Amino acid sequence: MIYSGVLKVKKPFKFYSHKKVEKSGGIFRKLTTFADESTFYVQEHMRLLGNIEAKIDAKGRAFLPATFRKVLQAGGEERLVMRKDVFQPCLVLYPESVWNEQMDALRQRLNRWNKQQQQVFRQFVSGLEIVTLDGNGRFLIPKRYQRMAEIEQDIKFVGMGDTIEIWSSPKAEQQQMAPEDFETLLEELMGDDTSSTE
Repeated sequence: MIYSGVLKVKKPFKFYSHKKVEKSGGIFRKLTTFADESTFYVQEHMRLLGNIEAKIDAKGRAFLPATFRKVLQAGGEERLVMRKDVFQPCLVLYPESVWNEQMDALRQRLNRWNKQQQQVFRQFVSGLEIVTLDGNGRFLIPKRYQRMAEIEQDIKFVGMGDTIEIWSSPKAEQQQMAPEDFETLLEELMGDDTSSTE
C-alpha cells in the first residue's frame, strides 16, 4: 500500500489510532496522535502488481492469488467488480472503490439527457458481475464471462496497478507486442515527457 496526500498535520507525534475511513476521492487512513489527539488523513493507493499463472476448476472457480488478496485486504476491499475489458479479450477485476471512482468519472463526463451517451453509460455499468471471495480465496467466473474472454482452463492474472486483468493464457501470449515495437511505442509516448527525472 502506498500513502500520499497528507491533508492535516501538526507537530511530531506517535500514533495511537489507525482507522480507515472513506472520504470524497478515495479511501483514507485516519491517524490520531498520542500527544494532543491531532488528526490527519493519508490517502491509500493500492498497487496490484504481478503476472501469475493459474487454472479454473470444472465449476469455473479460480483462486485469486495471495499477493493480490493481501493488497485488497490491506485496503479494506471486501468486494470486486468484474466486467469484460472494453478493448481487449480479457476480464477486469476492479476493487469496489476503484469501480465506484470509474463509474463516477464516466457519469460526470456523460450527459444523461443525451440518448447516445446514456446508452454508453448503461452498457458500461450493466455488463458486470459482483465478485465476493469465499473463505478459501476462490471466486466464480460465470460461463458467459468465460466465453467473452475465450477462457478454457489455463488463465493468467495480470496486475495493472489498481485493477487485475484475467486472460486466457494463450490469448495473453498472443496480445504481447514484439519487444522492438514496444520500445518504439514507449519512446514515442514518453520520450518528450519532461516530468520524468533521469
